[in-house]
Amino acid sequence: MTSRTFTRLPNLINVLLLLSLVFSGNILQSVTSLGINYGQVGNNLPSPDKVINLLRSLRITKTRIYDTNPQILSAFANSNIEIIVTIENQVLTLLQDPQQALQWVDSHIKPYIPATRITGIMVGNELFTDEDSSLIGYMMPAMINIHKALVQLALDRYVQVSSPSSLAVLAESYPPSAGSFKPEVSSVMQQLLQFLEATRSPFWINAYPYFAYKDNPDKIPIDYVLFNRNVGMTDPNTKLHYDNMMYAQVDALAFAAAKLGYRNIEVRVAETGWPSKGDAGEVGASPANAATYNRNLMMRQFAGEGTPARRNSRLDVYIFALFNENMKPGPTSEKNYGIFRPDGSLAYNLGFSTMSTTTANSESVTYSSSATKAVNRATTTLECWTILILAMIQVVISRLF
Repeated sequence: MTSRTFTRLPNLINVLLLLSLVFSGNILQSVTSLGINYGQVGNNLPSPDKVINLLRSLRITKTRIYDTNPQILSAFANSNIEIIVTIENQVLTLLQDPQQALQWVDSHIKPYIPATRITGIMVGNELFTDEDSSLIGYMMPAMINIHKALVQLALDRYVQVSSPSSLAVLAESYPPSAGSFKPEVSSVMQQLLQFLEATRSPFWINAYPYFAYKDNPDKIPIDYVLFNRNVGMTDPNTKLHYDNMMYAQVDALAFAAAKLGYRNIEVRVAETGWPSKGDAGEVGASPANAATYNRNLMMRQFAGEGTPARRNSRLDVYIFALFNENMKPGPTSEKNYGIFRPDGSLAYNLGFSTMSTTTANSESVTYSSSATKAVNRATTTLECWTILILAMIQVVISRLF
C-alpha cells in the first residue's frame, strides 16, 4: 500500500460514515454547526411563527437576529431553536454604565429565558471598519457590563457574550499564517481575546469571499471562492493546503489571535453568503454563484469539517441570510443575500428539485402548519438532505480517485 493510499483513508472513512448517516436517517439531527441569519430589513417579510415553520422544514435549529425583537423572542419560545440576539451599535454608548447594562439584560433577555433558547448576545456588529473606527472603543466596556449583568441575574450559564468582527480588523490575511491585527485595533483585540478566553466564548467573524472576488475577479479564481474543486493554495510557512478562501480567512484570524498569545480561542463564522443579484459593477453576483456557494458550504457543514489549521474542530457557520430584504440600504446585492424570498419560495435553485418544489408549495404565502403538510415537509427534507449528502460523497470520491 502506497503512502498516497494512506492519505486517502481518512477521506474514505468519512465517506462511509456519511453513507451510514444517510441510510440510518440520523442526518436530520447530525448538523449542529449550521445556522442562518434572520434579518428583518424588509416590509414584506413573514411573521415569526411562519419563519419557525420554515426553519423546522429545513431542520435548521440555530438562527441569529440583529436586535432583540420581542415579537420574535416570544414566538420562538418552546420552539427548541437556538437564537443569538444582537445589541444594536447605537445602543453601546448607553451600556457603558453598568446599571444601564443590568436594566437592559433584565428587560431584553431575562423575560424570555429559558423558554426561548437565547444562547448568545452579540454586542454590536462590525464595530471596526475601514470607513468607521468610532465605535470600537465602546465594545469592551459594553461586553464586560453585559456579562456582569448576566452573572448577577444568574443567566450566564445560558448566554455567551461576544462581538462579530469583519476582516477589516486584520492587517494581513494572506497567507493565513501571516494573519495579524491592525495596529490601531491590536490593543482592543487583546482585551477582547482575554475576555473570550475567561468566559469561554468564541470569536465571531463575518467572512465574505464574495467581496474579495468582486474586487479582484481577474486575480482570484472563482472556483476557489465557491468551494468548487480547484488547485487551491499552500501556505508557504505552515505547508497547510487550502482549497477555499473562507477557511483561509478563518485561519488568518486564528493565527492573528495566536500572535497575541491566544492559541485556543474558537473562531466561528457569524455571517457568510453570496448575493444572487447585483448592480452592473458587482461582478459575480448571480443566482448560479449564490446557489453554488451555499450548496457547497452546506456540504462542508454536513461533513463536519474543520479548517486546515484546526482539522479536528468543527467550524460553526451561520449563512447570511434567510430572506432577501427589500429595504436594506446600499447596492442591489445587499438586498439579495437571501436563500428564500419573503413568500417562502427559494430565491434560486440550490440544485435539489424536491426541496425547491416542496418548499415553494408548502411554505409560500400560507406557510401551512397542518399535520399533513408537516409530514410532507419532513419526508421531503430527508430526501433533499440525502441528495445533498450523496452529492457531497460524489465530490469526495472524485477527489480520492
